[in-house]
Amino acid sequence: MAACYNPEGWGPLSPRRQFDFTPCFEEGILASTVLVLLLLGSLWRCWILRAAQRLSRTRPSRWLLWAKLALLSGAFSTSVANAIVIFATDRPVAVPQSYILEAVALAPIPFLTYVNHTRTRTSSSILLIFWPTYVVLSLIWLRSLIVEDWHDLSIVLILKSVVGGMGCVSFLLECFGPGREPDLPLEGDESDALLQNPIVRANIFSKWYFGWLTPLMKKGASQYITEKDLPPLLPQDRSTKLGDDLQKAMEKHKSLWVSLFVAYGGPYGLAATLKIIQDCLAFLQPQLLRWLLVYIAAYQRKRVFAIDNPNNLPKIEGFAIALIMFVAAMAQSVILQQYFQLCYETGMRVRAGLVTAIYKKSLVLASDERGRSSGDIVNLMSVDATRLQDLCTYGLIAISGPLQITLAFVSLYNLLGWSAFVGVAIMVFSIPLNTYIASILKKMQEKQMKNRDKRTRLMSELLANIRSIKLYAWEHAFVRKILFVRNEEELKMLKKIGVATALNTTLWGAIPLLVAFSSLATAAFLSTKPLTSDVIFPSISLFMLLQFPLAMFSQVTSNIIEAVVSVRRLSDFLRATELQPDAVNVLAAADPKMGEEVLSIERGEFTWSRDAANPILEDINLTVRKGELVGVLGRVGAGKSSLLSAIIGDMIRVEGDVTVRGAVSYAPQNPWIMSASIRDNILFSHEYEEDFYNLVLDACALRQDLALFAEGDMTVVGEKGITMSGGQRARVSLARAIYARSDLILLDDVLAAVDAHVARHVFDQVIGPNGLLASKARILVTNSIAFLKHFDQLIFMRRGIVLESGSYAVLAGNEETEIGKLIRGHTSALSASGTSTPFTRSSTPKNDDDETLVEASRSLTPPGKANRNSENVNGADYGKATLVTRPEDVRSSEGPSKEHSEQGRVKKDVYLQYISAASKTGFIFFVVASVGQQTLNVAANLTLRAWGEHNQQSGKNSGISVYLLYYGLFSLLSVVAGGTAAILMWVLCSLRSARKLHDSMLHSVIRAPLSFFEMTPTGRILNLFSRDTYVVDQILARVIQGLVRTLCSCAGILVVIGFSFPAFLVAVPPLAYFYLRVMIYYLATSRELKRLDATSRSPIFAWFSESLNGLSTIRAFGQQAVFIHTNERRIDRNQICYLPSIAVNRWLAVRLEFVGATIILISALLAVTALVTSGVDAGLVGLVLSYALNTTSSLNWVVRSASEVEQNIVSCERILHNTRLPSEAPDEIPDSTPGDWPSNGEIEYRGYSARYRPELDLVLKDVFITIKPREKIGIVGRTGSGKSTMLLSLFRIIEAASGAIYIDGVDISKIGLHQLRSTISIVPQSPDLFEGTMRENIDPTGAHQDADIWVALTQAHLRDYVEGLPDKLDSRVTEGGLSMSAGQRQLICFARALLRKASTSTKILVLDEATSAVDLDTDKAIQEIIRGPQFAGVTMLTIAHRLNTILESDRVLVLEAGKVIEWDSPSALLAKPDSVFRSLAAEAGLA
Repeated sequence: MAACYNPEGWGPLSPRRQFDFTPCFEEGILASTVLVLLLLGSLWRCWILRAAQRLSRTRPSRWLLWAKLALLSGAFSTSVANAIVIFATDRPVAVPQSYILEAVALAPIPFLTYVNHTRTRTSSSILLIFWPTYVVLSLIWLRSLIVEDWHDLSIVLILKSVVGGMGCVSFLLECFGPGREPDLPLEGDESDALLQNPIVRANIFSKWYFGWLTPLMKKGASQYITEKDLPPLLPQDRSTKLGDDLQKAMEKHKSLWVSLFVAYGGPYGLAATLKIIQDCLAFLQPQLLRWLLVYIAAYQRKRVFAIDNPNNLPKIEGFAIALIMFVAAMAQSVILQQYFQLCYETGMRVRAGLVTAIYKKSLVLASDERGRSSGDIVNLMSVDATRLQDLCTYGLIAISGPLQITLAFVSLYNLLGWSAFVGVAIMVFSIPLNTYIASILKKMQEKQMKNRDKRTRLMSELLANIRSIKLYAWEHAFVRKILFVRNEEELKMLKKIGVATALNTTLWGAIPLLVAFSSLATAAFLSTKPLTSDVIFPSISLFMLLQFPLAMFSQVTSNIIEAVVSVRRLSDFLRATELQPDAVNVLAAADPKMGEEVLSIERGEFTWSRDAANPILEDINLTVRKGELVGVLGRVGAGKSSLLSAIIGDMIRVEGDVTVRGAVSYAPQNPWIMSASIRDNILFSHEYEEDFYNLVLDACALRQDLALFAEGDMTVVGEKGITMSGGQRARVSLARAIYARSDLILLDDVLAAVDAHVARHVFDQVIGPNGLLASKARILVTNSIAFLKHFDQLIFMRRGIVLESGSYAVLAGNEETEIGKLIRGHTSALSASGTSTPFTRSSTPKNDDDETLVEASRSLTPPGKANRNSENVNGADYGKATLVTRPEDVRSSEGPSKEHSEQGRVKKDVYLQYISAASKTGFIFFVVASVGQQTLNVAANLTLRAWGEHNQQSGKNSGISVYLLYYGLFSLLSVVAGGTAAILMWVLCSLRSARKLHDSMLHSVIRAPLSFFEMTPTGRILNLFSRDTYVVDQILARVIQGLVRTLCSCAGILVVIGFSFPAFLVAVPPLAYFYLRVMIYYLATSRELKRLDATSRSPIFAWFSESLNGLSTIRAFGQQAVFIHTNERRIDRNQICYLPSIAVNRWLAVRLEFVGATIILISALLAVTALVTSGVDAGLVGLVLSYALNTTSSLNWVVRSASEVEQNIVSCERILHNTRLPSEAPDEIPDSTPGDWPSNGEIEYRGYSARYRPELDLVLKDVFITIKPREKIGIVGRTGSGKSTMLLSLFRIIEAASGAIYIDGVDISKIGLHQLRSTISIVPQSPDLFEGTMRENIDPTGAHQDADIWVALTQAHLRDYVEGLPDKLDSRVTEGGLSMSAGQRQLICFARALLRKASTSTKILVLDEATSAVDLDTDKAIQEIIRGPQFAGVTMLTIAHRLNTILESDRVLVLEAGKVIEWDSPSALLAKPDSVFRSLAAEAGLA
């Protein structure tokens, strides 16, 4: 046990020297504690590093190590020598044992240095903290020694100085760190992160002061930062790990809150500890202020009353207090910033983990949960996950707030006594009031979330179906719907939220003032002790400190409320039912031989919903063997596609067994194309094998199509393959299914969307007995009877049951079978008119024309690629494609167009446009009110200063009423001014800008040409309407209000200090220079980082909505893991941009708080200097310092608010950019058409040429044709010949490059688009349906009676189906119409055309592959309607892949590469032996 050999004892304060510790306390307590911590820390660190891998070091690094070891060994030896000298010569030291402890504690340091230098990449934190602490304690000890007699201890002093000196030099060398190692043993991304991430090498001071970011900041100030400049992620921040952590936690715990805490709560717990320490330090400042004021008052009193020599009070005490205030401020700053960094990092991890979990969940969501629209799921990802991230940022204030309030009241009790508890009573009363307002806000926010979801869903639907909406001229109907939700529901609620928020902020501004006023008034009346400056100003300082937890409390309450709502929504989603895991028994490892079973379904019963009363598919028995081709036939809605869904596991298996041996490929009826290159779409994450890839391109006749694209198969297609024709999409989807070479290949009516001759080629080369897939098990859903002869097995379905199954020979030979009837019915009907000959010969017929198609495809093959003849390669088993182990992110995550992103400062114009959208007058009044609030605040504090001085001189509380009246009045007026400012901002400015910006962006987007939507991913536009609109609605107003308020308070501070101590103004220029340099570095870098963060977030949404569209394909191919990996890559890319953007705020804050702490130091030093030289009154010092203590936070908030405004105004900038999109021609042009136009339906193309975009080649070239009124025209040509373009030109979706189109003698380029499009009816190639009722889908404008709708449904053969629905016309249609089969969706589009025909007496009807997805019987019935009396007076243009549907046309237009090559009646063209039409008909077996 240590003994004290000094007469002053253990102290801690010295009785003999003023303002000093006793030597025993210094040596035995302070120094010994630090040495014991050093000893334990060194041993612990050495133990941890013993097993770490040694890193190789460069020569300079090794020299550095030897220098450090030499110095530390020297320090240890000197310390040992010192201890020996003390004990040998019996020197009069206070605690001799502490010198032995020093030698023991320094012993392990060289070992620690060695292991740290050779096995880590950064300096030793233990040593970096120990040496400065050791030097400071030695200086305190030295001061005590010098004041006393130090001659006996001169040798001890010299040796101790040597230890300290060597320690300081080794400290400086330690700061350099171990240096870079020449090579790294780690591999892959991890080594990359550890090599390049500066935080890995940063020492503890660099981490505390965020010095590791300075190189990035310097770069940002001189040039624009790009993604390449940012450090890679550390392994623990990668979304793969974060997602896994959350998944493990969710498996163990039911509650999502608990799971999140278990997964990411560790650093958050540390952040809570740091926050508590920081709170205590924050409340130390008013105590230090009081200490200084008491010292000044005492010093001044002694001088004024000459009671005693003021020099008896040590001058060093005043300077020491000033220094302690500076150190406390800096310590507080470092701790606070570390706390914030931990909170933000946790928030980032929570968001990444949740987004990963949501994505994984959406891939396994059960079919009956698909009622959730993709817009809702995207909202969970964009809004709810972000809300939980925001909660992490400020959530700890829920713990820290009450602690700060408690500390404030304990301190206030010490100052004011029981009077302080009047304030407590007011606070307690305000809490239920706050809770009440918060609960109102919560309800409003919940409602607002629903409104936002509703609008996002409508917007998502509008974007998904924009092509149809433009063709049908339905823009007004959809915009009306969206604007109703926006203006009548969302903005009305926003106004209420604005009023409540404004009242809330005013209330929280008023409470601290009310508390201060009531406490001081009570103390003045009841206390005998005069209220002097050393009581008033520390009290005011504490009340100001109270303001932050109280103000934040309201924000945190609303954050917590929002988070609770979000967690409930997320929990519901994450607990939603998943796909039935055992719906299909997949034996993936199986490698079936020829003739072995690949698929077997026994007594299968399937349904889409668990609650469905009747199953969709019943009693399904099906066996498919390797090498077999099975055809599935049936009428529209019979359950053909559902059968394939059941096989891939999308449906719920109620009974029976489904077994699949091997892998599955799937080509859906609606091809799903990713926003990537054509090659990426075909390879679909499989490895590229050139030979087989070329075979696939030839087999799918894709060569000619690729030749049309500038970049061939590397051409990036837009979202949903929007830049390709329907036939091209179908064949790319088919090519994907072939390339995978799975054991079972499911093809859902893949030949429907391609031309008849191409269908023939594809069947021969791919599906048929000699095709590429001949060795695989194939199931083809088809409505065509052309190739039935070549099927090994046929199935006919009706209403979900297999009505017939068997071989072609058996079923076709029996006249009673449905298939037999189908074949005979359509064969006889077609043969009679000489238009069709079904294939009944022994093998697939081959004719010269067929050869030419194959040859055409082959002739484009690069030399040497197709040297094998198709005959001997087809039918071979090509094995399976191999999945890429680590897929690269698919090319072009941005879609065909890169997202617009400004660079540099946000232009002034953006701010001005925002203010003018908000209301200039309102904004000016808001600024005036904010300035008024600050001025009144200063006036209130000046009143207090005068009162304190008055009491100091009179020695009692007098003149209470006058001072309190003025103080109360100024305070009240400042609250009123603050409230007025808040109401002006929230209700007037914010609402107006929200309405104006959203509406003008919506109108701009809806008026944009179709090419804009083809080039821009839906996710990006949705991001503008969800995230950016949310920022303008609710965040921008708050941050602008915050900026104006903090600017006013900063100006107030500088005015008060400058006015009181003019000498302070000398320090302003250097501080301002430093402040501005920091600002320049910060704003330039922060701005670009925020932009990078925003633009790297869009691809996450784009990928997400894209994946939701292709769920069935992803699941069928078993590629969930690949897609999850790509999603994680995209999240990581966003994290890489996000992490520096938050660290930059910390970098700034530490430097600004250094400016603030310097202002405190200068003010305090000036006060003490003035006191010692000329005297100064405590009231003035109190006023100045209570303002100076606020500088730190105010300066910080100014830059933070300025950057928040700039970061959030980026949303406004993006919205404004999208309000200036290139627009289509006007909707209406008055007096441009005669009243009854079009009366006849004559169409004339005069030298018409067109291109899709200015930079592309012509797609229609010099077309001269005249279509007479009431003529029925068939348009044919190979894929990509310009058939669909011909129709788009009629609707002016693309504008003429030269020439013109006339309808009934009117040039259509001279009339409004709405006038034109609303007079032409179309049944488009891709049937688009919307979420809503059946009635809204058939008649979105609501212009027709139910009776008309029923007539249209009857004619479209849908009446029975709709009447069978529970709510008939009011039945819900799910997003995209997924609740119906593709054929039914096409028939609904047909019903729309019939309805329009009935109501507007349309003279022109356009059919674009209108019946490609319906069965032959329905097709036949529809053809009869089209050719019947109802459409006799209508000019009709038909593009058809089934050539037999246009053989009865009046004339046929044959296109090739955009040119008209034939234009005559079908019979005339068929009679010409060399006509192209004849060759097409021959390829389809019709000539």
